[in-house]
Amino acid sequence: MSTATGVGSLPGEDFAEAVRLVLGELPDLPHVPEVPGRGVTAAMTGRGLAVVAGLAADLQPAGWRLTDASGVDHRRARSLLAQDLDVVEELTQGYVGAFKTQVAGPWTLAATVEKPRGDKVLSDHGARRELAQALAEGVSVHLADLRRRLSGVDRWIVQVDEPALAAVVNAQVPTASGFGRHRRVDPPEASAHLEWVVAAITDAGAEAWVHSCAPETPWSLVAGTGVVGLSADLDQLGAGDLDVVAEALEAGRTTALGVVPSTDPSTTPSDARVTERVQRLLDMLGLDQEVVGEHLVVTPTCGLAGAGGDWARQALRLASTVARNL
Repeated sequence: MSTATGVGSLPGEDFAEAVRLVLGELPDLPHVPEVPGRGVTAAMTGRGLAVVAGLAADLQPAGWRLTDASGVDHRRARSLLAQDLDVVEELTQGYVGAFKTQVAGPWTLAATVEKPRGDKVLSDHGARRELAQALAEGVSVHLADLRRRLSGVDRWIVQVDEPALAAVVNAQVPTASGFGRHRRVDPPEASAHLEWVVAAITDAGAEAWVHSCAPETPWSLVAGTGVVGLSADLDQLGAGDLDVVAEALEAGRTTALGVVPSTDPSTTPSDARVTERVQRLLDMLGLDQEVVGEHLVVTPTCGLAGAGGDWARQALRLASTVARNL
């Protein structure tokens, strides 16, 4: 049977309400929500740095920067994460089943965090290696904490968010001046850094998924890192990407397809229309729905932080309905 889940972020500023929403609308695969409307310490990069082990950071006018000692905003990010997990622990008492959490990937962090003396971590081979390894270590610790808090979860999934991966491998990340672009990262290195994080997740007994809703994401590279799941916006997949999706599903890997709008649509799509679209895709790929259905997950096209509160609820409910239909 197909399942539904969210990509991660939700609108508003009430974290407890976000947890109740995912528990109510995504009973088969809820997730630790992200509520970036509360500020930079709750957004993707700040939350990723809260998970990273052994590195300090601070918030500068230009954004997050690695430092010798954690600044007040880095400490706040870590404190906020701990508080949020307290809420998740409280509201999931008695929960049994699968659960998902999300973390910013090594290349997205490298493309958004600065070195101590400025410019992105991406510009320095040693710095980006150190950041990726610190992330891998931190994810292991984070998972151990989640296991302790949610003892009824029998299947943990860690979604590694890599919206900047396409820009990293295609030399599209701007330099500090804004007038140039950082040099592209070669595929072997791009793969290796992801592999460290994926291996840490796997060694901790969880499933690693990689998510991106950006166009030109190198899905063949991602698929070669040992991930169990690929999570992508269907509209952003090219012909070659669809071949990767088909191979993943045939091999028994999970594919999470973003098919529900992540912002308020002018016309609400019906569950029948979205279901038919997924069925047509499977037919086009020559896949038997009854065979691959259990490996197929339905999601919104991206995070729901930019959606209205009503649509966020509708979108998750629509994803769940489409999953049941499939």
